[in-house]
Amino acid sequence: MGKAKISDKIYYVYRILAILLFVLIFLPAVNPARISGMINRSISLLTSGFSYGSLVDNFGRAFRKEWVLESTMRLDNISSLFVCLGIFACAVGACLSIGNNKCRRLGNILSTAGSVVSFIALQGIYVAYTQISLTEKPSKVDPTFPPFYYGMLILLIIMLVVSVYELIISFKEPKEKKFYMETKYRLFLMMMPFILLTFVFSYLPLFGWRYAFFDYKSGDVLSMENFVGFKWFTQLVRNAATRSDMIRVMKNTLGMSFLGIFTSWMPMVFAIFLSEIKNSRFRRFVQTFTTIPNFISWVLVFAIAFSIFSTDGFISSLMMNLGIWDQGKNFLMSGDYIWIKMLLWGLWKGLGWSAIIYIAGISGIDQQLYEAATVDGAGRFQRMWHVTVPGLMPTFYVLLLMSIAGILSNGMDQYLVFENSTNTTDIMVLDLYVYKMGIVNGAIPFSTAVGMLKSVVSVVLLFTANHVSKLVRGETIV
Repeated sequence: MGKAKISDKIYYVYRILAILLFVLIFLPAVNPARISGMINRSISLLTSGFSYGSLVDNFGRAFRKEWVLESTMRLDNISSLFVCLGIFACAVGACLSIGNNKCRRLGNILSTAGSVVSFIALQGIYVAYTQISLTEKPSKVDPTFPPFYYGMLILLIIMLVVSVYELIISFKEPKEKKFYMETKYRLFLMMMPFILLTFVFSYLPLFGWRYAFFDYKSGDVLSMENFVGFKWFTQLVRNAATRSDMIRVMKNTLGMSFLGIFTSWMPMVFAIFLSEIKNSRFRRFVQTFTTIPNFISWVLVFAIAFSIFSTDGFISSLMMNLGIWDQGKNFLMSGDYIWIKMLLWGLWKGLGWSAIIYIAGISGIDQQLYEAATVDGAGRFQRMWHVTVPGLMPTFYVLLLMSIAGILSNGMDQYLVFENSTNTTDIMVLDLYVYKMGIVNGAIPFSTAVGMLKSVVSVVLLFTANHVSKLVRGETIV
């Protein structure tokens, strides 16, 4: 019994190690494959292993001058790949460790093999570093011993020891005929890929917030020499020009967001009326026809708008052929009512897609409520108002709260493609402003500071709206 408890505790260490190793392959700061200063600081071990082009992006001249052999970088690339594959095997083994003994045994085999593969591949990285450090022109290629090399080596050794120990224990336990895992764990593993994607694309990028505290320019190195603290945050209010820009941008952002919130009921109404269509073929046609625009990129949407509303577009050609206009008019080169125009384009593109969740909600309403309403003499519209609408209100409130939380996030693509010299003042929303400042103008720290403040405000709005919902409705979403 004592050994079983010790084994269970070691499994916790085993899983934590697997998670830690898995996370480390995504972090550029601890990339053990960065054996030269010419390797981009922003690439991770995963990128080093799966993208040879990214690894040797700056080595063109070094290869031509033979300061570095291409075989050395190939070795670094392949070694990185096998380190990643070994860590993936350890991660799969950790997932199997929550099953029965047969699952654990297979998981231990995978993690043992993965640890060995990663350990050997890590030595390949060391050999590649040794080769590059023996170059005749070290100042040209800047050989750099990876700072976290020994850290990852120690983690892999611990992982190997733990895996072998658990493997021995699993062979001593009674054999089982089938692989088995409790339902709750199976569901958790099914959800795991989405959790990982959320981590990689939503939480890992938060590491880039550190740029907001440095006087950074593309290609620079972050150090205490260019650390400026909250300089870029204070510039938002101290600099008159920046303050004026922010006021204008916030006015556009909030204006368009409030228009979106005021029309957020339209997908629900559309879904209700769509569900009332009795002809199933026609209903499916309408639903498909209104959902398709969601899958069209904003570039194609602008192309459609250009073909209709430009100087040589459909409307101008029609009006000139009818003799009403002497020359064509370009409706896109105008800032008049731009908020309304953007709202209408957004509704056209997203109405059908946004209605899907309400259609699913309608299918979940108890049909006995409709039957009871019919017995009581309720007509179609009365059933819609007294049964369908109340049944969809919880869904509507949740989506409304999420819209309030994202009031500063209008997106960028739509406004970027429709922006021109005549409407840029009124169409510049916060996301587009951050893009312009960071990517176009190169003010990366300033745009990062603005993005950070936007995220903080969004979180505060979410919890505020959630608290108000609790006070008003007695229900919360978080």
